[in-house]
This record gives sequence, C-alpha cells and structure tokens, in this order.
Amino acid sequence: MTLEIHPLVGIGVVSSGDDVASVLASALSGAIQPLSGDVIVVTHKIVSKAEGAVREIVGDPEEFKKLLVEEQATSIVRRRGDLIIAETKHGFVCANAGVDRSNAASGTMILLPDDPDRSAHRIRTKLERQFGVELAVIISDTFGRPWRRGLTDVAIGISGLIAVLDLKGTKDWVGRELDVTEVAVADELAAAADLVMGKAEGIPAALVRGYEGPRGEGRASDLVRPVNEDLFR
Repeated sequence: MTLEIHPLVGIGVVSSGDDVASVLASALSGAIQPLSGDVIVVTHKIVSKAEGAVREIVGDPEEFKKLLVEEQATSIVRRRGDLIIAETKHGFVCANAGVDRSNAASGTMILLPDDPDRSAHRIRTKLERQFGVELAVIISDTFGRPWRRGLTDVAIGISGLIAVLDLKGTKDWVGRELDVTEVAVADELAAAADLVMGKAEGIPAALVRGYEGPRGEGRASDLVRPVNEDLFR
C-alpha cells in the first residue's frame, strides 16, 4: 500500500456560519479531484469556527481560560501549574479540555466542536454528493501523549472509516496468532495528514489517497479507552 498526501491550499479564513464542505469542495476543485476511497482530513479549528464554537475573552485571558476549561470539562484528571488535563463530554482526555488560542482571532478562544462525528458525517455527505465518489472524513486535533514528548494529530471525528483495526486472531509474518493488537488507523491517518498541514502554514485540510483498509461507520468514541480499562485513572 502506497499513500499520497495532498495539502488543500487556499482555504483562507473560516468564520461562523460558513459551510465547511463547500470550503473544502472549492479547495478540492482547484487542487486535486477526489476519487472513491480518498480520505479527507480537516483540522477541528475550521469546523469549530464555522459552527460558532468560539468564545470572546472577557477579562484576564488566563483566568477566563481556566473558567472556560472547567465549563467544557466533565472531570479534571490532573492539574500542574497552569496546565489542566481534563476529560471532555466527548470522552477525550486532553490538555485544557480542548480550549485553545492557536489560530484563533484576536481576543477569542476556540472550543472543540459539539459533536465532531456528526460534523464529519455532514461534511462527507455533502462532498460525496458534489463529487459523486465515496469518501471518508476525519476531523483532527493535536494531542499530547503520556510518556512521550511532542504532539501529534489524532481523530476526534470520523465518518466512513473504521476507527480501530482489530487484528486479534490474525497471524503475524512468522505465523504467531495476535491476541491483543488493535491499530488506531484513524489516528494514524490524521497524524500522517498533519505532516503536510500545520498551524503556521495555514493549511487546515489534506487529502489522503491509497489507504486500503476496511471502511464502515466508525466513531471517535471507538478510540476512547473505557475507564475500567485505564490503568492510570
């Protein structure tokens, strides 16, 4: 399997009320026509902006951010100085409950979309209708990782794709049966797409071509480890 990853350039500023599918369709029409099987990866920032998941900062920015994080969190997992690790209503455990100022307009903070899976499905449906091909859509965000430095993009919204590829019961190349292996393919695709995107470049979407894994109706919640399986909470 060989993957191609194409950045979707020229998207520009997205504002509340914009239709993300139309914005992506314009970028696709000017860059690379989508084919059946392609995966469109879009950062949550433009989805959040279009859906109005933006808050005007009131008073001191740091104090306002703390209040906003507590509003968005269902539980606080850890605190250290100004850093808050929180669980969101989506089930994600991440820094500051996803509240972020990067790529936000001056005087604002951006929240996670209300229902990223639903947003991904809406975008996918409109793009498939316009281009007449079968697609998958991933909405991504940047997360830190326990025990490892650096950030990577992960899938927080999915449509048209299995989120986790379960290899239990299959055999490795020497014939041993796998009994625990699950591959977070949606996260891997999101991270791969981020290699051609990036906060500083102003490229919030990419097309991934060549992924041959199973399709279906996965959900971002499929990637969330249940609390009863979490050894660290």
